[in-house]
Amino acid sequence: MLARIGAIALNTYREAVRARILHGLFGLALATAGYALIVGAYASRSRMRVVSDIGAASISIYAIVVAVVLGATSLYRELELKTIFPILARPIRRSEYLVGKLLGTVLTLAVFVAANAGVLLLSLAVLGGGSVPIALAAGLGSAAALALAAWRLPRVRTYLPIVWALSVAVAGYFLAAGAPDDRRVVAGLACLTVLEVTIIAALATLFSSFSSPFLTAVFTFSVVIVGRSADSLAKLPKRVFGETIHAVGEFLSRIVPNLMLFVPPRPLLTGETSGADLSRYLLLAGAHALGWSVLLVAVGSLVFRRRDFL
Repeated sequence: MLARIGAIALNTYREAVRARILHGLFGLALATAGYALIVGAYASRSRMRVVSDIGAASISIYAIVVAVVLGATSLYRELELKTIFPILARPIRRSEYLVGKLLGTVLTLAVFVAANAGVLLLSLAVLGGGSVPIALAAGLGSAAALALAAWRLPRVRTYLPIVWALSVAVAGYFLAAGAPDDRRVVAGLACLTVLEVTIIAALATLFSSFSSPFLTAVFTFSVVIVGRSADSLAKLPKRVFGETIHAVGEFLSRIVPNLMLFVPPRPLLTGETSGADLSRYLLLAGAHALGWSVLLVAVGSLVFRRRDFL
């Protein structure tokens, strides 16, 4: 079973990294990081904080867009090109196929987030007084090495971004030692973003199991908006909105994933909050993401199992 799921996941990843929209969003994320550097230049006293906050927020936003786009189009593309028929004709369950699609999407998203976070951490390393040549070598040098390896090893070309994103993220984390608080913010939010988009990808996978890409995107974005407002919806004042609106808001906050869990306040990430343990918080967030993802994929598998493709 694991081998079948792994094969579907790797095939989904290969298709996703070739998508032009993914390359475009990655370019936009890098451009936003550059914009954060420009804005930070005008804030001399809190330059690194501005860069880390804007950069981390942009990574989260673009990752959500990528998760919705990939989750909404991946399964539909298989149906449109009719490549799903020879796959399901083999000894593979539909639930295994759906889980493989989700894992491949999550792998793509993890690479996307790690690459952007690595570039942002390298920028913080330079702002924190680190060596510019070393940061450029870790960033541009590794990118040149990636391009050379892709040219020399075409068979593993699509898997090279995994190694490159991981190496850039690790190198950026260690080189940004001169900005410990901002490094914790970027690294912590990057991990939380991966967990958040895992839930979002599971949502998109569930909706794509029975609807079109457009409706899948609409449904998923709607749940994301509600999930990002879950804490506020649960606390709508009765005196202002009335008993009915308060009850509806409280009901919605309970039946959707609370995505506010993945955008904690900065003091918690930097360790300024008394009694806050970031590693414990990440474990709780991971358990939350795992629970919702398993539930959503299970429901999606039940729906997908009954779907008639003809």
